[in-house]
Amino acid sequence: MTRPLSPERWAFDLTHLLNAWFGPDRFPIDIPLVARDYTAQRFPDDPIISVKGDDLPGFDGALFKAPVGRRGWGIIYNNRISSKGRINFTLAHEFGHFLMHRLAYPDGFCCGEQDVVRWDSEYGQVEHQANVFAANFLMPLDDFRRQISATDKVNLDMISHCADRYRVSLIAATLRWLSYTQRRAVLVVSRDGFILWARSSEAALKTGAFFRTSEGPIEIPATSLPNRQDLLVDGRATIDHGPGVWFREPAREMTVYAEQYDFAISLLVLDDARPFALFDAEDEADVFDKMMPPNVRREW
Repeated sequence: MTRPLSPERWAFDLTHLLNAWFGPDRFPIDIPLVARDYTAQRFPDDPIISVKGDDLPGFDGALFKAPVGRRGWGIIYNNRISSKGRINFTLAHEFGHFLMHRLAYPDGFCCGEQDVVRWDSEYGQVEHQANVFAANFLMPLDDFRRQISATDKVNLDMISHCADRYRVSLIAATLRWLSYTQRRAVLVVSRDGFILWARSSEAALKTGAFFRTSEGPIEIPATSLPNRQDLLVDGRATIDHGPGVWFREPAREMTVYAEQYDFAISLLVLDDARPFALFDAEDEADVFDKMMPPNVRREW
């Protein structure tokens, strides 16, 4: 019995094909074209035959089987979504469902915002795999590293450049950078003064810079940028905080307020040096295993 391909392997194989067809500097990817042409050749009896926008209240995207009497599948994205980056990631997410999950789920999928945005491996294995595929497919790691190296000190312009290059959201580009950077950094998505979810780089996680959002609501600092929108220019700002604001050490906060989604995206960057231990080694290992399993971390 043939072992199913992993999300990374699907993305890796497609990346090599696209590099051969269009060259390495071929971004952003035309997902509708690739999805239709590739599946017509690879799965001629069961291809993707339609990729289009439609009214999908409560959902970002869907993968559905063609009506009885017709062969193939269709991908639909919510045409009320204004962000091209969010649409693009949704299309890649549904393409991933087709490649990996259509046989086990013959009725298809309807995916909400949380399914496409959250990259938590515990949120749902199937949705996580679709997101891992989308990230690797849209933002190949070798090309992303050429834009921002693992040791670069980032700013919002650098990450925005990558978001534009791959036609993904700022959140998706930031998560991709966090997956390989050697810098200590934490992404925080907040609304109405509370953290919705957060993600730490490996270096930050190992030094205790993370938020346990699974244990209940966490209030953001009163002086953080999402609470000081008077400081935002064109919806964004950068500020250097002293110890005792976000963490017990200084942190640079770079925030973008996404008005259309009513949440703030804050990237917290810490110094490289570890100034103190926040918990003992045994506790650190336990938290690291739970929050960033090595086999999951390397998938992004």
